[in-house]
Amino acid sequence: MSPDSLPAPIDVLHFTNVRARGGAEEHILTLLRGFDRARFRLHLACPPEVAELLASDLPADVEIFPICLRETTQIPAAFSLTRVLRRRRIGVLHSHLFYSSLFASPLGALTGVPVVLETPHVSERWRRGWLKSSFVVDRLASRFVDHFIAVSAANARYLVAEKQLPARKVTVIENGCDLARFAAPAATHGALRRELGLRDDDPVLVVVGRLEPQKGHHVLLDALPGVRREFPRARLVCVGDGAERAALEAQVRRLGVDDAVRFMGYRSDIPSWLTLADVVVLPSFYEGLPLVAVEALAARRPVVATAVDGTPEVVVDGKTGLTVPPGDPVALGDALCRVLRDPVRARQMAEAGRRRVEERFSQERQVRLTEELYMRLWRERTARRRGRAGLRAAAGPRAS
Repeated sequence: MSPDSLPAPIDVLHFTNVRARGGAEEHILTLLRGFDRARFRLHLACPPEVAELLASDLPADVEIFPICLRETTQIPAAFSLTRVLRRRRIGVLHSHLFYSSLFASPLGALTGVPVVLETPHVSERWRRGWLKSSFVVDRLASRFVDHFIAVSAANARYLVAEKQLPARKVTVIENGCDLARFAAPAATHGALRRELGLRDDDPVLVVVGRLEPQKGHHVLLDALPGVRREFPRARLVCVGDGAERAALEAQVRRLGVDDAVRFMGYRSDIPSWLTLADVVVLPSFYEGLPLVAVEALAARRPVVATAVDGTPEVVVDGKTGLTVPPGDPVALGDALCRVLRDPVRARQMAEAGRRRVEERFSQERQVRLTEELYMRLWRERTARRRGRAGLRAAAGPRAS
């Protein structure tokens, strides 16, 4: 089928049932901003609280549906999503994270959406119990999904080797960022330091991420006293919010580092906060491919991260940053001191990181590859449908 014969545009619905703004939601925004409007008409369904958080950053032409579908008992929400799929004649349904796909993908298949996609985003090794950790439910639900987008090579290996999804249904498309947003130092650098009461020579560690167990903030806090023994003026700035905030604030008091830690809550001006950093830290226990690592290197900031899942594909140990085992505050503290101790080497790694991001993790590359996958799957599915319709027509009515 030639491009001229395609409907213009195909209606695409992105769906998430997460109730906080995180990496998956930034991924969705990248696609919503970048897609070719001549080929796609874009819609988003998400819980009302996330719709509110995303509203100021959504392109004006994206139609948003506040729908919270997280439980099988939420029958009205399921009917609402089904109505959207039918009335908007959705051609591509793209769910983000498995728990979102578990609810939306069967509805997409049952309502005849031509292409049903899932981006799992992360590994889920935190699951406990035979049923959850065996991924039986995932494999059953995968029958309603035409294709999976893995955000890293590690994420793809996890989907095929551990979840046992068909390799033919998995394509790797790495997360990307808008490089232009991180091309130059933020003008607010000095103002942020003054706002936080920091001296120009204070070493600043910045961690950006939801305050959830996955992100490993408590390990970073345990590492901080060791860092301060060598760098007494070291400060830690935590950008993000979440359920663990009260527990982390209590840990700060218990460790006696109240003067060194700032919790800034959710902030949308991430480039400014990254340029504040002498080191950006990612102490996560699991990831898919962390967007904040891509953004930090795009901003030419050295990164110390845990060597989990797709993170080493961005933070290459000794080249674009340093990686350590997850859950090890001693190793994490030592790596942070190594970077702070050698600012020349830190700048070299940061520059190498910027070049790596330009080559592999641009927003333009992510959008282009996703558009191409959508179009290939849409052509294949609609061609098969036409073929089946043609066979039925050729067979004619059954004899009575």
